[in-house]
Amino acid sequence: MNVLCYYKAMQIPYRKPGKYTHLVQDPHITEARAIAIANKLAGLKKNIRPKLMEEVALLAQGGDFSENAGYQAAKGRLRNINEKIINYEAQLRRAIIIKKQKQIDKVQLGHTVTIESGGKKKKYLILGSAETNPSKGIISQNSPLGEKLMGRRVGEVIKISVGNKEVEYRIVEIE
Repeated sequence: MNVLCYYKAMQIPYRKPGKYTHLVQDPHITEARAIAIANKLAGLKKNIRPKLMEEVALLAQGGDFSENAGYQAAKGRLRNINEKIINYEAQLRRAIIIKKQKQIDKVQLGHTVTIESGGKKKKYLILGSAETNPSKGIISQNSPLGEKLMGRRVGEVIKISVGNKEVEYRIVEIE
């Protein structure tokens, strides 16, 4: 068999990129998040990947790779771990650490903002998109509310469209 034909037959099928393939992640993360990612990365590199590599090598001794289901499964798990490692390394390379700002005259990343609407007060911590949890009061700088709050000062009023109505929020405090 011609070597060139053999390699053409062994090509990996091309898949169209998905809808969200090229979205760039928000690089803003807290120091705690960066440490957690670094710990996960170290665990994958030192513990999980070496064990999977040993398992793949052991199962490779079973002979015919095309009919060795255990080998195929182990290779798939190893590929997934390698992909996670690549993603964590890229995330740490791009990371911009959010530091607590001493200036509290206007809203910035890392600030906790107290807002009031209709006599009710709510506190929100503004972080990057990777760490949002609205149920715990952590919103993204890219969320509709976060975008409106960024750069604003105490006493300012912002308006946000919620469904068919517009809601006004007054900034009460910046921490």
